[in-house]
Amino acid sequence: MASIVEIHVPLVPTPGLDPGVYAFPWIDQVEDFLVDLEDEGAVEVYDDGEELGDVYVFFIAGATEATLLTAASRVATLDSVPTGAFAIVTDDGAPDGTGRRIDLPVA
Repeated sequence: MASIVEIHVPLVPTPGLDPGVYAFPWIDQVEDFLVDLEDEGAVEVYDDGEELGDVYVFFIAGATEATLLTAASRVATLDSVPTGAFAIVTDDGAPDGTGRRIDLPVA
């Protein structure tokens, strides 16, 4: 079974945006960041991100758990990303929403 890390980020609008502007530009920034990591061969974007209740979830795989958690920590420390991100370490055989929770960034 392949390890997957879900990166859960609180779905918080970016403060100070003009009315009518997309409230979550950090989602695109995280997706671009993860694609860059994938292009470098560091991780694999496992699936499209998705809104899940009050968080937005990004999925990465294709590396060791330590490498995936390092990538997740880097996401959590991007300037635009709201605080309170956490990771769920799971695998492709586990039921949805199950796994081990790890607060980000990992020290």
